[in-house]
Amino acid sequence: MTNPNSRHAKINARRDTPGRTGDHGSEKRCRPRRGRCRLTGLNAAGDRPYRGRLAPTPTGRLHLGHAATFLCAWKRCHAAGGTLILRNEDLDPQRCRPEYAADAIEDLRWLGLDWTEGPDVGGPHAPYSQSERLIHYLAAWEKLRDAGAIYPCERSRRELRERVSAPHEEDEEAEPLYPPQWRPAPGTGRDALAPGEVNWRFRVPDGETIRFHDALAGEQAFTAGVDFGDFLIWRRDGVPAYELAVVVDDLEMRITEAVRGADLLKSTARQLLLYRALGVDAVPGFAHCPLIRDETGKRLAKRHDALSIRSLRERGLSPAEVREMALRAVPGA
Repeated sequence: MTNPNSRHAKINARRDTPGRTGDHGSEKRCRPRRGRCRLTGLNAAGDRPYRGRLAPTPTGRLHLGHAATFLCAWKRCHAAGGTLILRNEDLDPQRCRPEYAADAIEDLRWLGLDWTEGPDVGGPHAPYSQSERLIHYLAAWEKLRDAGAIYPCERSRRELRERVSAPHEEDEEAEPLYPPQWRPAPGTGRDALAPGEVNWRFRVPDGETIRFHDALAGEQAFTAGVDFGDFLIWRRDGVPAYELAVVVDDLEMRITEAVRGADLLKSTARQLLLYRALGVDAVPGFAHCPLIRDETGKRLAKRHDALSIRSLRERGLSPAEVREMALRAVPGA
């Protein structure tokens, strides 16, 4: 296991301009017009004590893949002598259920994991359930609105899927690239007093390649306008999108390393743009764990109840046996 304290999380955000090979820029301050900028992330060993997090979404039972990722997060935090928090990511009122949140806490405790801050134990950054943190997300929305980084969008996801073919990738919920011609004029929405009953999207810098080092997956690069387009940060039903909520919470809870599944690598590029738009230089490090797949090669989902932690418990497996199964399925995690 690599000690996360030994790594410096550095992120490069570079605009790739056709016909130009030279890079220019300065540390810690991004000037998109100058070809290159670097955002220096948080060095857990030197700047602040290590703080990690477990962030289950209570839309179903946790499965073996969650066990592997959360075990990896727990091990990295303990190796660094850090503080681990548990955050209940229950944003979606249509899909999240309190009984699943309670089950997640019980299953993780049974698995042998512990944390010092969370919805069940409290802590200095409470509340630890996203459904209770709306005021924090609204403050970030206002800052992004004032910066002209977001705009209101009346197009639905259905319209978008009908307009553009869905991307060929593993995430079944992946959104097609938002057509640039659907963007409103710059500055649209700056006079809005509240999100209202429309979607809000982040205007990505087309052609800019977002580069970052991942502690487990290595060097990563995603190009705005090619790998992803303008993305949702607020939904018309009044719910903040995942990308915004996780950035706000990781900042306010002082997370120094986000350990999660490899299906969220592209989300990291989006989130780095949000950090920059919010004026943040110090961002967490990232460690994306390989995904556990079923017999057909598809990644595990909560519909795979036979491999849920609860089902494995009911079959009589011990915590040690489930931990071994999870870590054996994800080498190096």
